[in-house]
Amino acid sequence: MSLLLLGGTADAKFLARELHRQGISVIYSIAGLVRQPQLDCRVQSGGFSRLGGLGKFIEDESVDAILDATHPYAQRMSEQAVAVARQYAIPIWRYQRPPWQAQSGDVWHEFSDWQSLAPLLQTFRSVFFSAGQLLPEFVEQLGSQVGNGEQRHLLRTAISPDFDLPESIIWVEGIGPFDIDSERALFDRYAIDALVTKNSGGSATGAKLGVAQERGLPVFVLQRPSLAAADREFAELGSCLSFVAERAGATV
Repeated sequence: MSLLLLGGTADAKFLARELHRQGISVIYSIAGLVRQPQLDCRVQSGGFSRLGGLGKFIEDESVDAILDATHPYAQRMSEQAVAVARQYAIPIWRYQRPPWQAQSGDVWHEFSDWQSLAPLLQTFRSVFFSAGQLLPEFVEQLGSQVGNGEQRHLLRTAISPDFDLPESIIWVEGIGPFDIDSERALFDRYAIDALVTKNSGGSATGAKLGVAQERGLPVFVLQRPSLAAADREFAELGSCLSFVAERAGATV
């Protein structure tokens, strides 16, 4: 079986390594915007558009099944993968790590879209955005609230924004995992009094939540998007690995 593994997360790399080790023909796909993974299996970097689209790639490479292990917020890729799998009548499976859960002492506020978030931030002086790239229209909305210059924003992403940020937003480059001591230092340096994050789950970027909890700071959490259902879905890495290995005919 030829398996197309849609990756971009640490969990996806683990699955790729283990499935390849078990003798399965794995094509690991990644956008390639941040860094290239060190894997022994074939790596397809840069998406599918330049190759004629995902459907053509599946045809050309005789892909027999898709495993979607993308980031929980990679909605467009996940939706496209399901649609193409249905079109070509091949199975599609999904692994998505469990979301973080609010703990005792957490001050969490969930929001469903960026437009609704901006008004909730008006009373804070230094807001830490650790939720991926910001949309230009949201940045403009934030700017209309800053006005007197009493509020500033810290944005941490793996790659630089593709548009000019206003003076109120400080950008820092950062690629996880992050430990709690370095996160404490970051909160101290910028006097952070509110955190904005996606509910990515996992341990690589979870330390910021621990710092916010220690300090009683509010955390604004973007809800996960709803995705089209895959044929099988997993929230436990070992179960996913066992299932796919069995279906794909592991030899080890």
